[in-house]
Amino acid sequence: MGDHLSVVIIAGTFLLAGVVKGVIGLGLPTISLALLTMAIGLPGAMNLLLVPSFITNLWQALAGGHAQAALRRTWPFLLMATTTVWFGAGALTRVDLSLLSALLGALLVVYAASSLVGLQIRLTVRQAAWVGPVAGAVNGVLAGMTGSFVVPGVVFLQALGLPRDMLVQAMGMLFAASTLALAFALQRSSLLSAELGMLSAAALLPAILGMVIGQRLRKNLSEERFRRIFYVALLLLGAYIFVNALQAALQVAG
Repeated sequence: MGDHLSVVIIAGTFLLAGVVKGVIGLGLPTISLALLTMAIGLPGAMNLLLVPSFITNLWQALAGGHAQAALRRTWPFLLMATTTVWFGAGALTRVDLSLLSALLGALLVVYAASSLVGLQIRLTVRQAAWVGPVAGAVNGVLAGMTGSFVVPGVVFLQALGLPRDMLVQAMGMLFAASTLALAFALQRSSLLSAELGMLSAAALLPAILGMVIGQRLRKNLSEERFRRIFYVALLLLGAYIFVNALQAALQVAG
């Protein structure tokens, strides 16, 4: 995993994912997970996203001045989303990884498709009080199984009707907390690799460089058009991962 080609692939992936995050404010864990799963498999991809995802999303969670307000609105959801990750991570040593990769592909397709069609759900404060913990639990289990933190978590956060800056911080909190929980879950399942951990730390540099480039590009690009391109690409990536993984699972079963 330490050969030159692998290093180039990892650096290029996080540079691209950082550019996307710099332009539209999200996508680093999602796009890096999707691309790296195709290159090195699901557990390796989950290892590699840990450091860049945690640091960049912690930065996003703390910057903006709305952290306390966002936490007050979302803490039951965040608590469940974090504490249930280890339930899902147990599947990594018990379930065919091809099936889990297929699940990842399906989640990416659902997330991209719902974003492209502009799915809008609105929850009242009373509804959010009970939907939040349920959505958090589902999000945590799926995050542990696939490394993806977006479904149904992002949909729930959007449904709260938070102001844009507060929503961005709330998503940063979800992704940062889920990444930290995933690291502990992988370690508990003996799936945390020291070599991949070092590569993950090194990947932070191209991720941050990509974010800086993306933030500069945002001044000259249509954010809405770039966002649409991102979701279309994510939809195609998810479909590709799903079909390939499902074929592999069927071959093993046959």
